[in-house]
Amino acid sequence: MGENLHSVHFTVDEARGQLTEIHALASKMVELKKSLTGSGWDVRKHAYFGGMGPNGDGSFPQEMETLVAIVRQLNQRGIMVKDLDIGLLDFPHVRASGEEVYLCWRLGEDDVLFWHGTGEGFAGRRPIEEL
Repeated sequence: MGENLHSVHFTVDEARGQLTEIHALASKMVELKKSLTGSGWDVRKHAYFGGMGPNGDGSFPQEMETLVAIVRQLNQRGIMVKDLDIGLLDFPHVRASGEEVYLCWRLGEDDVLFWHGTGEGFAGRRPIEEL
């Protein structure tokens, strides 16, 4: 099938085993993003709408530092943060056929129940039973 995009891959059971710990991280991530956006921060650009520089003094607020640390921690584990607003995460996985896909989970779901191809997004999610 060619070269994989990711060096870390999760089985369905491994992804499910991460949920207890990452649920708290995803909840905090969504909360921080909402708070920062409400304060005028553009998290994607690390910019503040209304001051010169990030917040007028050249530093980032603690909420931004914490958000970046959470995203970095998830990425270091091999988990991909896809949407900060809804807590959408993908776990790289290799199907029995050798195709690399993503196991997909979002905050509010009790289990890893969906997957999608690497070129598809949330809209392309299919039930895990079709994996």
